Amino acid sequence: MDTPRVGIPEPLASRLSMPEQHEYLRTKLTRRGLLRTSAATAGAVAGGGLLAAPAQAAASPTLLSSPATGAVHGSLVAPFGRHLAFGADPRHQMRVSWQVPFAVKRPFLRVGLRPWDLSRKIQAEVRHLHTPPLSKKLPAVDQYYLHAALDGLRPGTTYYYGVGHDGFDPADARHFGTLGTFRTAPARPERFVFTAFGDQGVSYHALANDQLILGQNPSFHLHAGDICYADPDGSGTDHDTYDARQWDQFLAQTESVAKTVPWMVTTGNHDMEAWYSPNGYGGQDARWTLPGNGPDAKSAPGVYSFTYGNVAVVALDANDVSYEIPANLGVTGGRQTKWLDRRLGELRATRGIDFIVVFFHHCAFSTTNSHASEGGVRDAWLPLFEKHQVDLVVNGHNHVYERTDAIKGGRVSKKVPIGETVDSAREGIVYVTAGGAGKSLYDFPVPDSYEGHVKDLDHVDTYHWAKGREKVKETVQWSRVRYTGYSFIAVEVLPGHRPRMKVTALAESGESIDRFEVTRRR
Repeated sequence: MDTPRVGIPEPLASRLSMPEQHEYLRTKLTRRGLLRTSAATAGAVAGGGLLAAPAQAAASPTLLSSPATGAVHGSLVAPFGRHLAFGADPRHQMRVSWQVPFAVKRPFLRVGLRPWDLSRKIQAEVRHLHTPPLSKKLPAVDQYYLHAALDGLRPGTTYYYGVGHDGFDPADARHFGTLGTFRTAPARPERFVFTAFGDQGVSYHALANDQLILGQNPSFHLHAGDICYADPDGSGTDHDTYDARQWDQFLAQTESVAKTVPWMVTTGNHDMEAWYSPNGYGGQDARWTLPGNGPDAKSAPGVYSFTYGNVAVVALDANDVSYEIPANLGVTGGRQTKWLDRRLGELRATRGIDFIVVFFHHCAFSTTNSHASEGGVRDAWLPLFEKHQVDLVVNGHNHVYERTDAIKGGRVSKKVPIGETVDSAREGIVYVTAGGAGKSLYDFPVPDSYEGHVKDLDHVDTYHWAKGREKVKETVQWSRVRYTGYSFIAVEVLPGHRPRMKVTALAESGESIDRFEVTRRR
């Protein structure tokens, strides 16, 4: 029997909120009997092993946290897709996540100060994600994501760790090659580097960027959303082309970096996946463990903050305020913006924090022909960024590199040519679009202008998104650097009497396409 087509028709999908899309999928799948036909291949994790899932179970997939057991012997199952994330306090907390292709018995993490002494053993949490066959071409998929929380770590310390389960022990000499390392944040500010980009996916260019990032020896990496593109339409719909297996490829691709570099992600429009939960974030909850100190870990799991040395980082979910893609517009009921105001104030008043970096997906300022600028971000958050003197804002969404002059009140407050320094507290905020991580590239309405190929313009004719998905034309003066190519940014942080952040944008070739410096006088 052919699996029926179950996607949400595009004209309808564009009018439905995320909860409406979730209910549509659940209702349509149940009504057509799809769940009954796929029950034989669906599995639910339970204490006794893999059980046949009842017909109703898959209609509302549950992330199960009990230890899993399975029919495949553990010695035949190798963990993959390891990725790290800080807890709310990077000096003392690390979260380790990984994946297994089948359910396993008693998964765990080992950790220690030497690779031959992994004496601390921690039971892992299992989060099982079931995806039904959403089209004739795609089978049902069961994915098993494992997570272990490490607390009470020493600041500024390198740890060795390994992940395993019954039949696969990383402490066994046969598996020493699977060990990874991580380093906690220092107790006091010191020089460090972090990297950032958005809009990655699975591709040769995505893999190349990962390896270039590894060469920077970053202390952490910021991913500004649109992580793997399992949902290719970006409107929150899980239709005929949604393929959950894309996540397996992505996590395997990223492991070479993310197993040693904390991979701090936030939520893009392609990361809303309607099948798993009413807000579209059930998949994100299963695959990532992020700091839970935001306004609401359920309605906005990609919203949080952490401090590393003298830099505070704030992650936001711009789906909550997007006029362009309103599937989750207002998902937090205003709680995120209230939290942002409060949290930025707390961070700015904290002794020892010199810089505040904010990252999220939808661009506050961009001139591409594809998405341009998000008016919802401008309306909701720009006044708060200026009120609390944010030092740098990093976005994705537009698949290019673009960088503004210093901006206050939506206008250029200081021109910042390549190589220039800006005092963010006095001269305004620089906004960076770093969306060239690996997906197909966009273009600009005007020529590129980057290091070695400078073509300064007095203005650019572009547009921004307003309420009601209206495109509003505008002529802007703030587009300083534009590069149509794969790229990322590396930020060197130098504490001291005159703290600085040296921002460099690097192309896939390793060449510099932009550089500027953010400083803050004490």
